[in-house]
Amino acid sequence: MNAMENTCVSEDLGGYVLVRVCGEVDLSWSQQVRDAILVALGRGGVGVELALVTYIDSSGIAALVEGFQNARGKGKRFALIAASKSVLAVLQLARLDKVFPLFADVEAARAA
Repeated sequence: MNAMENTCVSEDLGGYVLVRVCGEVDLSWSQQVRDAILVALGRGGVGVELALVTYIDSSGIAALVEGFQNARGKGKRFALIAASKSVLAVLQLARLDKVFPLFADVEAARAA
């Protein structure tokens, strides 16, 4: 069992919503992450901070892909911010590091 609690907190930064995800994003919890991302997209562009994600499976990646496609369809910005080593490894394996806009921090993502 992971000592880090799964959390997903959204912060409105004035037309840009930062969704901070923490813990293990797997089948048991990816739906909540998906929902948080889609709700955030209703309020503006979205950055998903993944620095504290220790594990992500295909359902978690699917939640991110759905958010990205939804944002693109609505002409909104979408970025992954500070992806942890474990998340980045999965993105690279699936070659999604070439698809998602990846940024080191929220300031860089908002400026893009």
